[in-house]
This record gives sequence, structure tokens and C-alpha cells, in this order.
Amino acid sequence: MRLALFDLDHTLIPIDSDYSWGQFTVTLGWRDAETHTRANDAFYEQYQAGTLDIHEYIRFSVAPLAEHGAQKSDAAHRRFMDEVIRPAMKPVAFDLVRQHQDAGDTVIIVTATNEFVTRPIARAFGVDELIAIDLERDAQGEPTGAIRGTPSFREGKVARVEQWLAARGHSWASVAHSTFYSDSINDLPLLEKVHEPIATNPDARLRPIASERGWRILNLFE
Repeated sequence: MRLALFDLDHTLIPIDSDYSWGQFTVTLGWRDAETHTRANDAFYEQYQAGTLDIHEYIRFSVAPLAEHGAQKSDAAHRRFMDEVIRPAMKPVAFDLVRQHQDAGDTVIIVTATNEFVTRPIARAFGVDELIAIDLERDAQGEPTGAIRGTPSFREGKVARVEQWLAARGHSWASVAHSTFYSDSINDLPLLEKVHEPIATNPDARLRPIASERGWRILNLFE
């Protein structure tokens, strides 16, 4: 087995889909603009600094889904895809994914953004395998605000990939080659785990580490 792992936000797309979805809910009138933007900005700064409490953030970010229900939320996400995500998807990113698929690699998007936001984006890239933050749901199928299982965040990305492999009768030892593309210092644990770490559009904290260690640096959106 050969794995090609991709982070999503600021790696395959030049925006943060989670942050953008939150701002999109403001345009829908689902949240107060000033209150939401202040909180959303604060969480995003914590993410960039590597200090984010992922459980607190998920409670904040998925609250509108339970409030407005699955049907309304799904319709809103379709608009979000058309108005925000698809215009941000670049041919160079599609080409990179297809190169790995054509080479026979198993392509997986591994993201710290939740499954509701990211599943349609993965499909739009032609990627069937997605490791994202799974949302706990109540008897009616609505998100409770809690995370189900291990969050795919920081060290949790390594654990979730290991779970994915084990479910298919594999382990890291049976992976002939693994590549991981990411922009974020938060993904350092998984970058250090794979055979070929590629710092892709790296943030200010990841770039010097990648340079020092001789990792490939890919500026995908330049």
C-alpha cells in the first residue's frame, strides 16, 4: 500500500473551510455577525498558534447545525459549496490529487475540520477516503456539539490514520510509502510519521522547520 495524505485547509484549498463556513452562517442570518466573528477570529488565532481546544471549538462551530436541522443545513452547505468553496478550488490542486490517484496511491484527506463541512469538499476533489472530525449525534441525527471518537487534530491525525489502516488489516509497517501534504504546524506529528513530508504553503512556524530538516516545500498557490 502507498498512501498520499492531504490536509485540506490552506493545503488543497487556499482558504480555511471551517472558518469560511462559520462566516457563511453569518450571511445566512444564523448568527449575530459581531459576536460570531469575534469568537471565530479568536479560535482561528488559537489554531494558528497551536493552542486550540478542539472540543471547545467544535461545540461552537456546530451549534447552528442542531438549531436549524439537517435539511436546512444541507441546503445551506450546497450554497456554500457553490458560492465559496468551488471558486477557491484551483486546477493545480486537482492535478496534484490526480497524479497520486493515477500512480495507484490511496488518497486520503486528513483534516481537523468536521465531517459535515468537509465531506462534500472531498467528493468535489474526487477523493472517497476522508478522515475528519466525526460529530456525535443524538437520536434524531442532530449534532450534540461533542466529538465522536478521536479528533483528527494534531497527534490525533496519527491515531486516526492508524485506525484507518487497522480497519483494513494494515499498519504503518505494511505501508510501502507514505506522503503527507500540509501547511500547518499543528500537523507536525503526522508530517514526522510519514516517509515523505511535504510542507505545502507552509505557515510561518512550519516553514523554518521544513527548511531545517530538508523537507520539500511546495508553494501550491503561487
